Amino acid sequence: MPLASQLLPLFLFALAGALTPGPNNMISAGSGAAFGFRRTLPQIWGVTVGFAVMVMAVGMGLGTLFMAIPYMHQTLKIVGSAYLLYLAWKIANAGGPGGGTAMEKPMTLLQSALFQWVNPKAWTIALSIVPAFTTVDGDNLFAEVLVIALVSGLVTLPSLSLWAGFGALLARLLSTPRQQRIVNLVMAALVAASVLMLFM
Repeated sequence: MPLASQLLPLFLFALAGALTPGPNNMISAGSGAAFGFRRTLPQIWGVTVGFAVMVMAVGMGLGTLFMAIPYMHQTLKIVGSAYLLYLAWKIANAGGPGGGTAMEKPMTLLQSALFQWVNPKAWTIALSIVPAFTTVDGDNLFAEVLVIALVSGLVTLPSLSLWAGFGALLARLLSTPRQQRIVNLVMAALVAASVLMLFM
């Protein structure tokens, strides 16, 4: 890949994947609504770091193993979907930025990073972006994969921040307990809906 000539297409590809609705975005929005933007930052950083590590792993050979064993994708999809429905339930039963019930605290950096490994959308993007922006001969494979991981991280951070900020703003505008309950239910429904999108 001529790195300079491919940077813009790579950026646009990564941006489309990062901004479009998916599990990470819905969790960021739901966490922002339930706990506020600042307390959602570890989740945002966890996704950013976790996805970049995943891209590196796929680029360095894990993707080949993943494609050689097709049932792994279906297994991850089922496990990831079950976990997402569990998170949707916790968001639905969370309190506002001041506290919570079922979901007493937002996801940690480590939890969010590890979640990428059972996030079907993350796998789909990683398995698409690496072959699209690396060369066949692989002479500069490490450098190419590193650039892909860095660009992915650079677009993931602000994209998730936008979603978390949206959730936090919504919760602030709708500040009564009843309104916050509605916000949490809507965010939980969006997380659950992202599961449906994974199977379409």
